[in-house]
Amino acid sequence: MPHTVPTPIDSTLADQLKGQAPLPHLGVIQAQGEDAANFLHNQLSNDVLLLPVGQSRLAAFCSAKGRMQASFVLIKTAPDTVLLVMPQDLLAQTLKRLSMFVLRAKVKMTDATAQWQLRGLLGDSANAVLANAPAWQTVVAQGAHTVALYPAVLGDTRVARALWVAPAGTALPVGADIASDIWSWTDIMSGVTLISQAVYEAFVPQMLNYESVGGVNFKKGCYPGQEVVARSQFRGTLKRRAYLVHADAPLQSGQEVFHSSDPEQPCGLVAAAAPCPTGGFDAIVSMQTSAETTPGQLSALSPTGPVLTRQPLPYALLEDI
Repeated sequence: MPHTVPTPIDSTLADQLKGQAPLPHLGVIQAQGEDAANFLHNQLSNDVLLLPVGQSRLAAFCSAKGRMQASFVLIKTAPDTVLLVMPQDLLAQTLKRLSMFVLRAKVKMTDATAQWQLRGLLGDSANAVLANAPAWQTVVAQGAHTVALYPAVLGDTRVARALWVAPAGTALPVGADIASDIWSWTDIMSGVTLISQAVYEAFVPQMLNYESVGGVNFKKGCYPGQEVVARSQFRGTLKRRAYLVHADAPLQSGQEVFHSSDPEQPCGLVAAAAPCPTGGFDAIVSMQTSAETTPGQLSALSPTGPVLTRQPLPYALLEDI
């Protein structure tokens, strides 16, 4: 299927890709207690026990069938404390479900959103703290944790991105204010997304390429859905992947995606979408790999809906473990 090249960045857009953005759509669950790391290690798709204090990882919380019920950026702020940064629209139900599994573990799960400030850093503001650190590497300074995220790849330009998490009342990082819409767009163009309510239980982690961007550890012990996730990886049954697309019409999470070769049934879902500042919408879609290789046209909502044009993924897929 043909690709389109993202619109080149002009000086006006370049100025919008430097600074800091508020992240009101995100919240924070705090796990605190001597069993916090062990408890989360047994619930999530990534290793939390061996996560050093002051460092971060991407992880998914799955159902017994391996379907993602939530995903997070994990930050271990102390030996007995882990923060889970995630979309607000899934926070309350995720906190309730995780708390159900605590039982006798010495850990307390709370909504700590009000205790923390969250900002997204772009361009110079991210590089000033992280100095081109790889994804999930974290710098701790003056009580703030700055997590390197995957960059937004816009044609030949790579825009550094970071998640800044600091206690309420901490002075904000240096940088001009950026609109939240711009941050959301760079989130899409990084090819990595956290799931929202609209796609609750729609994907196993590999359907969003989590195994390729550091969100799944295949060597750790059991967690809910682990057998399904592992079987999908090692038995060659990965039939859906995440891809980047562009449309001239609005897109939103949860919309179905169709391919002209089989218009009777959807081939995928929009996982996340945001308006593109140069026009139209960009989105991460999870769809059948056959739709990527079969000649024809992609569309959203219906076989005659908005046409989707593929854009190159900004990272390599992990084809073989």
